[in-house]
Amino acid sequence: MTEEQPPEDGTTPTPQEPTEAPAGDVAPDIAALQIGAGEGAPTEPGPAPGGPADVTPQITPAADAEPAKPISSRQRKDWTKPTPGNFHWGTGRRKTAVARVRIRPGTGEFKVNKRDADAYFHRIVDRRAIRAPLEATNMLKKLDVFVNIKGGGTTGQAGAIILGIARAINHYDSQYEQALRDGGFLTRDSRRVERKKYGQRGARRRFQFSKR
Repeated sequence: MTEEQPPEDGTTPTPQEPTEAPAGDVAPDIAALQIGAGEGAPTEPGPAPGGPADVTPQITPAADAEPAKPISSRQRKDWTKPTPGNFHWGTGRRKTAVARVRIRPGTGEFKVNKRDADAYFHRIVDRRAIRAPLEATNMLKKLDVFVNIKGGGTTGQAGAIILGIARAINHYDSQYEQALRDGGFLTRDSRRVERKKYGQRGARRRFQFSKR
């Protein structure tokens, strides 16, 4: 740097005052520039004061869309409505026997496992028992009965058929419900063979005890 040389006439120079900016120019806002430089100035202008707020549109499901239904592994049938062939269904259980019963208006045909009921059951007591719900509702000659049954013996199968026929008649016409309940045909018989106990010959029978 070179030092300023005083004038040759011996007078001291006077400091020059800063010139004022023209009236049309506006001085920049130093604070605003510093803030913008530190945080990063936005590239797009924000919403005007008093203008609508920026609302993100939400996607709503259609009004006519049906809600999702849970899908079960086993769809339960509505036995109260007739199935193809005008059949009404009823399921009966007794001991280890399970009977699937179908009935429809007819002339009194009675089949058990595609055989005539009297040929399937040899005991008269079983033949009378399976027809008891039909006789209680006066439907013996007005309905055809078709039974598919498995498990158990003759007594258990007969009890399962009774309950299945009673339930099917109740689905066919609910006005017979009271007559079926009075006869006890709509009540599930839950009695089963009692299990054998450890250290005994049977459920109650014990081995002979000898003291000496």
